[in-house]
Amino acid sequence: MSNAHTSTGELDLQALAGRITRPLVLVGLMGVGKSTIGRRLATALSRSFVDADEEIERAADRSVSEIFEAHGEAYFRDGERRVIARLMEEGYGVIATGGGAFVDEETRALVLEKGLAIWLDCDLDTLVERTSRRDTRPLLKTGDPREILFNLKEQRGPAYSQAQIHVVTDDGPHEATVERILQELDAWQ
Repeated sequence: MSNAHTSTGELDLQALAGRITRPLVLVGLMGVGKSTIGRRLATALSRSFVDADEEIERAADRSVSEIFEAHGEAYFRDGERRVIARLMEEGYGVIATGGGAFVDEETRALVLEKGLAIWLDCDLDTLVERTSRRDTRPLLKTGDPREILFNLKEQRGPAYSQAQIHVVTDDGPHEATVERILQELDAWQ
């Protein structure tokens, strides 16, 4: 019995989930939908989900913005790396990371070795629109969000491109993106 219908036919989600032996780590810029899509992907695969930024905030008892303001980005990235390593060791099925996590060489090496990185990507207009919905993004508080996102996309693209799987999202339903990820996982596994 199939759990999901895709344009390429029926996927046996139970069999696919059984073939995935590493955490699925969602990477990409802020606003691509890592947390929202990650929750739905975890549900589709009957896996646990965790948002790394939420875990960092819980561990530090401060928001990401407060950590950035008080200690700077380098301090934040160091803590982020430790939290992601812990989450992977604890065996979470799907992990949504912060936008800059995979850019850090040590974090990227850890994810590529022990996880399966899935780069969620989208066009600049979509990123600008999505990130304008919240004012909690520390990197966007220092100037024009469009220009900042353009520069981040250019700077981080080479790191993101090292992910094993690349899926472009759009303004369609999140379920369509989840289906594309499942198709890519099925082909990769």
